[in-house]
Amino acid sequence: MARPGRPRKPKALPSPRVESFLDMLVAERGAAHNTRQAYERDLIDAAAWLTTRGTSLDRAGTDDLRGYFDHLNALDGGTAVRTIARRLSALRQFYRFLCSEGLRADDPAGTIDSPKQGRALPKILSEVEVETLLTAAQRRDGPDGIRLVALLEVLYATGVRVSELVGLPLTGIARDNRCLIVKGKGGKERIVPLSDPARDALSAYLPVRKAFMVPGREQRQAGFLFPSRTSEDGHLTRQRFAQLLKELAIDAGIEPRKVSPHVLRHAFATHLLDHGADLRSVQKMLGHADIATTQIYTHVVGDRLKRVINDHHPLAPLKKLANAD
Repeated sequence: MARPGRPRKPKALPSPRVESFLDMLVAERGAAHNTRQAYERDLIDAAAWLTTRGTSLDRAGTDDLRGYFDHLNALDGGTAVRTIARRLSALRQFYRFLCSEGLRADDPAGTIDSPKQGRALPKILSEVEVETLLTAAQRRDGPDGIRLVALLEVLYATGVRVSELVGLPLTGIARDNRCLIVKGKGGKERIVPLSDPARDALSAYLPVRKAFMVPGREQRQAGFLFPSRTSEDGHLTRQRFAQLLKELAIDAGIEPRKVSPHVLRHAFATHLLDHGADLRSVQKMLGHADIATTQIYTHVVGDRLKRVINDHHPLAPLKKLANAD
Protein backbone atom coordinates (compact mmCIF):
# COMPACT_ATOMS: atom_id res chain seq x y z
CA MET A 1 0.00 0.00 0.00
CA ALA A 2 1.34 3.41 -0.96
CA ARG A 3 2.29 5.75 1.86
CA PRO A 4 0.01 8.75 2.47
CA GLY A 5 1.02 11.69 0.33
CA ARG A 6 3.12 9.61 -2.08
CA PRO A 7 2.01 10.14 -5.70
CA ARG A 8 0.34 7.12 -7.25
CA LYS A 9 2.28 5.22 -9.87
CA PRO A 10 0.57 5.83 -13.24
CA LYS A 11 -1.18 2.80 -14.72
CA ALA A 12 0.53 1.14 -17.64
CA LEU A 13 -1.01 1.74 -21.05
CA PRO A 14 -2.93 -1.23 -22.49
CA SER A 15 -0.75 -1.45 -25.62
CA PRO A 16 1.81 0.45 -27.70
CA ARG A 17 -1.04 1.28 -30.12
CA VAL A 18 -2.79 3.28 -27.39
CA GLU A 19 0.40 5.25 -26.84
CA SER A 20 0.68 5.91 -30.58
CA PHE A 21 -2.93 7.10 -30.64
CA LEU A 22 -2.40 9.44 -27.67
CA ASP A 23 0.78 10.83 -29.22
CA MET A 24 -1.16 11.48 -32.45
CA LEU A 25 -3.79 13.47 -30.53
CA VAL A 26 -1.09 15.81 -29.27
CA ALA A 27 1.09 16.02 -32.38
CA GLU A 28 -1.57 16.23 -35.09
CA ARG A 29 -4.66 17.59 -33.34
CA GLY A 30 -2.97 19.83 -30.80
CA ALA A 31 -4.74 18.16 -27.86
CA ALA A 32 -3.94 19.65 -24.47
CA HIS A 33 -2.24 17.62 -21.72
CA ASN A 34 -5.51 17.33 -19.79
CA THR A 35 -7.31 16.06 -22.91
CA ARG A 36 -4.64 13.42 -23.47
CA GLN A 37 -4.97 12.28 -19.87
CA ALA A 38 -8.77 12.04 -20.18
CA TYR A 39 -8.51 9.80 -23.26
CA GLU A 40 -5.86 7.72 -21.52
CA ARG A 41 -8.05 7.15 -18.45
CA ASP A 42 -11.06 6.15 -20.56
CA LEU A 43 -9.08 3.68 -22.68
CA ILE A 44 -7.37 2.16 -19.63
CA ASP A 45 -10.76 1.63 -17.97
CA ALA A 46 -12.20 -0.08 -21.05
CA ALA A 47 -9.08 -2.21 -21.48
CA ALA A 48 -9.20 -3.36 -17.84
CA TRP A 49 -12.77 -4.63 -18.24
CA LEU A 50 -12.07 -6.25 -21.61
CA THR A 51 -9.19 -8.18 -20.01
CA THR A 52 -11.65 -9.80 -17.61
CA ARG A 53 -13.63 -10.95 -20.67
CA GLY A 54 -10.55 -12.65 -22.12
CA THR A 55 -9.80 -10.12 -24.85
CA SER A 56 -7.90 -6.87 -25.29
CA LEU A 57 -8.56 -3.34 -26.46
CA ASP A 58 -6.77 -4.01 -29.75
CA ARG A 59 -8.73 -7.21 -30.52
CA ALA A 60 -12.16 -6.40 -29.03
CA GLY A 61 -15.25 -6.87 -31.18
CA THR A 62 -18.56 -5.01 -31.19
CA ASP A 63 -20.18 -7.52 -28.80
CA ASP A 64 -17.28 -7.05 -26.39
CA LEU A 65 -17.76 -3.29 -26.40
CA ARG A 66 -21.51 -3.63 -25.95
CA GLY A 67 -20.77 -5.80 -22.93
CA TYR A 68 -18.51 -3.09 -21.53
CA PHE A 69 -21.20 -0.43 -21.82
CA ASP A 70 -23.79 -2.81 -20.33
CA HIS A 71 -21.37 -3.21 -17.43
CA LEU A 72 -21.15 0.58 -16.97
CA ASN A 73 -24.93 0.87 -16.93
CA ALA A 74 -25.22 -1.98 -14.41
CA LEU A 75 -22.92 -0.36 -11.83
CA ASP A 76 -24.56 0.83 -8.62
CA GLY A 77 -26.51 3.95 -9.49
CA GLY A 78 -25.46 3.60 -13.12
CA THR A 79 -22.67 5.52 -14.80
CA ALA A 80 -23.45 9.09 -15.80
CA VAL A 81 -24.66 9.45 -19.39
CA ARG A 82 -21.97 12.04 -20.10
CA THR A 83 -19.27 9.63 -18.90
CA ILE A 84 -20.56 6.82 -21.11
CA ALA A 85 -20.76 9.17 -24.11
CA ARG A 86 -17.20 10.37 -23.50
CA ARG A 87 -15.83 6.82 -23.25
CA LEU A 88 -17.63 5.79 -26.41
CA SER A 89 -16.14 8.80 -28.18
CA ALA A 90 -12.65 7.84 -27.00
CA LEU A 91 -13.09 4.27 -28.24
CA ARG A 92 -14.48 5.41 -31.59
CA GLN A 93 -11.52 7.70 -32.19
CA PHE A 94 -9.06 5.01 -31.11
CA TYR A 95 -10.47 2.44 -33.55
CA ARG A 96 -10.70 4.98 -36.38
CA PHE A 97 -7.02 5.67 -35.78
CA LEU A 98 -6.21 1.95 -36.00
CA CYS A 99 -8.18 1.68 -39.25
CA SER A 100 -6.50 4.74 -40.77
CA GLU A 101 -3.07 3.32 -39.90
CA GLY A 102 -3.91 -0.06 -41.42
CA LEU A 103 -3.63 -1.72 -38.01
CA ARG A 104 -7.20 -2.96 -38.07
CA ALA A 105 -9.69 -3.67 -40.86
CA ASP A 106 -12.92 -2.93 -38.97
CA ASP A 107 -14.26 -0.41 -36.44
CA PRO A 108 -16.05 -2.31 -33.65
CA ALA A 109 -17.38 0.90 -32.08
CA GLY A 110 -18.84 2.29 -35.31
CA THR A 111 -22.29 0.70 -34.94
CA ILE A 112 -22.76 1.43 -31.22
CA ASP A 113 -25.28 4.23 -30.66
CA SER A 114 -24.43 7.15 -28.41
CA PRO A 115 -26.58 7.46 -25.28
CA LYS A 116 -29.16 10.23 -25.39
CA GLN A 117 -28.13 13.15 -23.25
CA GLY A 118 -30.40 15.75 -21.77
CA ARG A 119 -29.23 19.26 -22.50
CA ALA A 120 -28.04 20.58 -19.16
CA LEU A 121 -28.13 24.35 -18.88
CA PRO A 122 -24.92 25.95 -17.56
CA LYS A 123 -24.82 26.92 -13.91
CA ILE A 124 -24.21 30.61 -13.41
CA LEU A 125 -23.94 33.25 -10.73
CA SER A 126 -26.07 36.39 -10.76
CA GLU A 127 -24.40 39.76 -11.31
CA VAL A 128 -25.04 40.57 -7.65
CA GLU A 129 -23.30 37.35 -6.55
CA VAL A 130 -20.27 38.09 -8.74
CA GLU A 131 -20.07 41.59 -7.27
CA THR A 132 -20.31 40.10 -3.77
CA LEU A 133 -17.40 37.78 -4.53
CA LEU A 134 -15.29 40.66 -5.83
CA THR A 135 -16.09 42.78 -2.78
CA ALA A 136 -15.06 39.92 -0.46
CA ALA A 137 -11.78 39.52 -2.37
CA GLN A 138 -11.07 43.26 -2.17
CA ARG A 139 -11.33 43.09 1.62
CA ARG A 140 -8.36 40.73 1.78
CA ASP A 141 -4.97 42.22 2.59
CA GLY A 142 -1.55 41.67 1.14
CA PRO A 143 -0.31 40.16 -2.13
CA ASP A 144 -2.65 37.15 -1.87
CA GLY A 145 -5.70 39.40 -1.80
CA ILE A 146 -4.40 41.54 -4.66
CA ARG A 147 -3.72 38.45 -6.77
CA LEU A 148 -7.15 36.99 -6.05
CA VAL A 149 -8.85 40.21 -7.17
CA ALA A 150 -6.78 40.17 -10.39
CA LEU A 151 -7.69 36.53 -11.08
CA LEU A 152 -11.39 37.19 -10.54
CA GLU A 153 -11.49 40.38 -12.57
CA VAL A 154 -9.62 38.82 -15.50
CA LEU A 155 -11.76 35.68 -15.48
CA TYR A 156 -15.04 37.59 -15.30
CA ALA A 157 -13.88 40.14 -17.88
CA THR A 158 -12.70 37.60 -20.45
CA GLY A 159 -14.44 34.27 -19.81
CA VAL A 160 -11.19 32.36 -20.42
CA ARG A 161 -10.98 28.71 -19.44
CA VAL A 162 -9.36 28.14 -16.06
CA SER A 163 -6.40 26.30 -17.67
CA GLU A 164 -5.90 29.30 -19.97
CA LEU A 165 -6.09 31.72 -17.03
CA VAL A 166 -3.61 30.10 -14.66
CA GLY A 167 -1.19 29.34 -17.49
CA LEU A 168 -1.23 32.82 -19.03
CA PRO A 169 2.27 33.90 -20.04
CA LEU A 170 3.45 37.29 -18.89
CA THR A 171 3.64 38.24 -22.57
CA GLY A 172 -0.07 37.51 -22.88
CA ILE A 173 -0.86 41.04 -21.79
CA ALA A 174 -0.84 43.29 -24.83
CA ARG A 175 1.41 46.34 -24.70
CA ASP A 176 -1.47 48.76 -24.17
CA ASN A 177 -2.96 46.48 -21.45
CA ARG A 178 -6.31 46.61 -23.24
CA CYS A 179 -6.50 42.92 -24.12
CA LEU A 180 -5.13 39.45 -23.52
CA ILE A 181 -3.59 37.13 -26.09
CA VAL A 182 -4.89 33.70 -25.12
CA LYS A 183 -3.70 30.36 -26.49
CA GLY A 184 -6.69 28.01 -26.40
CA LYS A 185 -7.50 24.48 -27.48
CA GLY A 186 -5.48 23.18 -30.39
CA GLY A 187 -2.92 25.93 -29.86
CA LYS A 188 -5.25 28.53 -31.44
CA GLU A 189 -4.67 32.10 -30.32
CA ARG A 190 -7.43 34.63 -29.77
CA ILE A 191 -7.49 38.21 -28.55
CA VAL A 192 -9.90 39.04 -25.72
CA PRO A 193 -10.50 42.63 -24.55
CA LEU A 194 -9.99 43.55 -20.89
CA SER A 195 -12.47 45.64 -18.92
CA ASP A 196 -11.29 48.73 -17.03
CA PRO A 197 -11.66 46.97 -13.64
CA ALA A 198 -9.58 44.04 -14.93
CA ARG A 199 -6.87 46.39 -16.21
CA ASP A 200 -6.81 48.23 -12.86
CA ALA A 201 -6.60 44.92 -10.98
CA LEU A 202 -3.66 43.76 -13.12
CA SER A 203 -1.90 47.10 -12.64
CA ALA A 204 -2.21 46.63 -8.87
CA TYR A 205 -1.07 43.01 -9.05
CA LEU A 206 2.02 43.25 -11.26
CA PRO A 207 4.13 45.12 -8.64
CA VAL A 208 3.50 42.32 -6.08
CA ARG A 209 3.83 39.44 -8.57
CA LYS A 210 7.36 38.59 -7.41
CA ALA A 211 5.96 37.72 -3.96
CA PHE A 212 4.78 34.45 -5.56
CA MET A 213 8.22 33.50 -6.87
CA VAL A 214 10.80 31.45 -4.98
CA PRO A 215 14.54 32.24 -5.11
CA GLY A 216 16.30 29.70 -7.26
CA ARG A 217 13.18 28.87 -9.29
CA GLU A 218 12.64 32.26 -10.93
CA GLN A 219 13.67 30.98 -14.35
CA ARG A 220 10.79 28.47 -14.37
CA GLN A 221 8.28 30.91 -12.88
CA ALA A 222 9.29 34.12 -14.62
CA GLY A 223 7.36 33.47 -17.82
CA PHE A 224 3.96 33.18 -16.15
CA LEU A 225 1.56 35.98 -15.28
CA PHE A 226 0.44 34.06 -12.17
CA PRO A 227 3.53 32.22 -10.83
CA SER A 228 3.27 29.91 -7.84
CA ARG A 229 5.59 29.28 -4.90
CA THR A 230 4.72 25.57 -4.72
CA SER A 231 3.54 24.33 -8.13
CA GLU A 232 5.91 22.12 -10.10
CA ASP A 233 4.54 23.71 -13.28
CA GLY A 234 5.75 27.12 -12.15
CA HIS A 235 2.28 28.68 -12.23
CA LEU A 236 -0.85 28.62 -10.10
CA THR A 237 -2.73 25.33 -10.56
CA ARG A 238 -6.39 24.94 -11.53
CA GLN A 239 -7.03 23.00 -8.34
CA ARG A 240 -5.55 25.69 -6.10
CA PHE A 241 -7.51 28.47 -7.80
CA ALA A 242 -10.74 26.46 -7.44
CA GLN A 243 -9.94 26.00 -3.74
CA LEU A 244 -9.36 29.74 -3.33
CA LEU A 245 -12.76 30.42 -4.92
CA LYS A 246 -14.51 28.02 -2.52
CA GLU A 247 -12.88 29.76 0.45
CA LEU A 248 -13.86 33.15 -0.95
CA ALA A 249 -17.46 32.01 -1.45
CA ILE A 250 -17.67 31.11 2.24
CA ASP A 251 -16.38 34.57 3.17
CA ALA A 252 -18.92 36.16 0.82
CA GLY A 253 -21.84 34.16 2.24
CA ILE A 254 -22.41 32.25 -1.02
CA GLU A 255 -22.91 28.48 -1.14
CA PRO A 256 -19.41 27.16 -2.05
CA ARG A 257 -20.75 24.45 -4.38
CA LYS A 258 -22.23 27.19 -6.55
CA VAL A 259 -18.83 28.74 -7.23
CA SER A 260 -16.10 27.47 -9.54
CA PRO A 261 -13.89 28.91 -12.29
CA HIS A 262 -16.14 27.37 -14.94
CA VAL A 263 -19.26 28.86 -13.35
CA LEU A 264 -17.64 32.30 -13.63
CA ARG A 265 -16.94 31.60 -17.31
CA HIS A 266 -20.64 30.78 -17.73
CA ALA A 267 -21.56 33.97 -15.88
CA PHE A 268 -19.36 36.03 -18.21
CA ALA A 269 -21.13 34.68 -21.31
CA THR A 270 -24.65 34.88 -19.90
CA HIS A 271 -24.28 38.39 -18.51
CA LEU A 272 -22.86 39.62 -21.83
CA LEU A 273 -25.89 38.25 -23.68
CA ASP A 274 -28.17 39.69 -21.01
CA HIS A 275 -26.77 43.12 -21.83
CA GLY A 276 -27.19 42.78 -25.58
CA ALA A 277 -23.93 41.27 -26.84
CA ASP A 278 -24.23 39.31 -30.10
CA LEU A 279 -23.65 35.57 -30.10
CA ARG A 280 -20.75 35.64 -32.60
CA SER A 281 -18.73 38.02 -30.41
CA VAL A 282 -19.30 35.86 -27.33
CA GLN A 283 -18.30 32.77 -29.33
CA LYS A 284 -14.98 34.37 -30.33
CA MET A 285 -14.20 35.51 -26.79
CA LEU A 286 -14.97 32.09 -25.31
CA GLY A 287 -12.88 30.36 -27.97
CA HIS A 288 -15.67 28.02 -29.10
CA ALA A 289 -14.96 26.40 -32.46
CA ASP A 290 -18.69 25.84 -33.09
CA ILE A 291 -21.32 28.48 -32.41
CA ALA A 292 -23.73 25.68 -31.42
CA THR A 293 -21.70 25.34 -28.21
CA THR A 294 -22.25 29.03 -27.44
CA GLN A 295 -25.97 28.88 -28.22
CA ILE A 296 -26.74 27.04 -24.99
CA TYR A 297 -26.36 30.37 -23.19
CA THR A 298 -29.29 31.78 -25.14
CA HIS A 299 -31.52 29.23 -23.39
CA VAL A 300 -30.51 30.64 -20.00
CA VAL A 301 -31.20 34.18 -21.19
CA GLY A 302 -34.46 33.04 -22.75
CA ASP A 303 -35.70 31.64 -19.45
CA ARG A 304 -34.89 34.93 -17.74
CA LEU A 305 -36.75 36.92 -20.36
CA LYS A 306 -39.81 34.73 -19.89
CA ARG A 307 -39.77 35.45 -16.17
CA VAL A 308 -39.35 39.17 -16.81
CA ILE A 309 -42.35 39.16 -19.16
CA ASN A 310 -44.48 37.14 -16.75
CA ASP A 311 -43.58 39.41 -13.84
CA HIS A 312 -43.68 42.81 -15.54
CA HIS A 313 -45.77 42.70 -18.73
CA PRO A 314 -49.00 44.73 -18.24
CA LEU A 315 -51.16 41.79 -19.37
CA ALA A 316 -49.37 39.22 -17.21
CA PRO A 317 -51.47 39.87 -14.05
CA LEU A 318 -54.66 39.38 -16.11
CA LYS A 319 -53.36 36.07 -17.43
CA LYS A 320 -52.55 34.90 -13.90
CA LEU A 321 -56.06 35.78 -12.75
CA ALA A 322 -57.59 33.95 -15.69
CA ASN A 323 -55.51 30.86 -14.93
CA ALA A 324 -56.56 31.04 -11.27
CA ASP A 325 -60.24 31.05 -12.27
